[in-house]
Amino acid sequence: MFDYALPVMFVLFVWWFSTGAILYLDGLPRRTFRWSMGGMTVLLVLSLYGIAATADDVSGSGAYVAFACALGVWGWQEMAFLMGYVTGPRRGNCPPGASGLRRFVFATQTIIHHEIALAVAGTAVCALSWGAANKVGAWTFLILWVMRLSAKLNLFLGVRNTGAEMLPAHLRHLATYFARRPMNLLFPVAVTLATVAAAHIWADVSAIDPGGPGFAAGVLLGTLLTLAILEHWFLVVPLPVNALWAWGMASHVPGAGGDVTIRMAGPAVAAAPSGVDVATERRRP
Repeated sequence: MFDYALPVMFVLFVWWFSTGAILYLDGLPRRTFRWSMGGMTVLLVLSLYGIAATADDVSGSGAYVAFACALGVWGWQEMAFLMGYVTGPRRGNCPPGASGLRRFVFATQTIIHHEIALAVAGTAVCALSWGAANKVGAWTFLILWVMRLSAKLNLFLGVRNTGAEMLPAHLRHLATYFARRPMNLLFPVAVTLATVAAAHIWADVSAIDPGGPGFAAGVLLGTLLTLAILEHWFLVVPLPVNALWAWGMASHVPGAGGDVTIRMAGPAVAAAPSGVDVATERRRP
């Protein structure tokens, strides 16, 4: 069991700590952002180099390095987005009355630059390990990319827990493009497909001798996808899961963003005269 425990605990810690660290940094005063992004950019370059350097290393250490480096590339994207450097041309709230395709277009405009940056980064990561033996970095980034896209679509279509309170003040307008409802039709499809994929990975891992080539890689990727599925369930279960990163939210000082009112699209959007149902309203003095 120890052979499984080490990579599983590694993924759990990195997932928990990196999320909290980015939340903490994007809650600091804006004058600190350039320093945070500068440090993260150095990590980005080192991460890309690490993926290339371990492309032919199928050992357990090679899998760990490639996995960590892919997370470094992903972390740069997340920080650039949350700090407002790479988002989209639309920076305002969802217009009242917007629904259907029009609302989807508006929502896409708020994050399209981020999506393009993810595509470029994903292409770079895959290119560095194309045709190589160690593709852990590429698979890590692809899992994160696909599951994050699924989460974004679920937030747009409607879930119970949107996590709007975790957005920094300068991105609070994004919450107006979310919808709040117990569940949407995409959710069970996305979770089922991801669960089948995770089961396939774990089945392959069980057939490999612990410590053999591919074992650590399989456990790392299986754990990451399982966590991504768990994060999807966090969207719909009535649990205070954000408490896991309360320490990361400590830097989000109330009042830093001035008056912020979040009006979120709700299940009765078609019937509401304004086109939105006030599901969450928070004013910061």
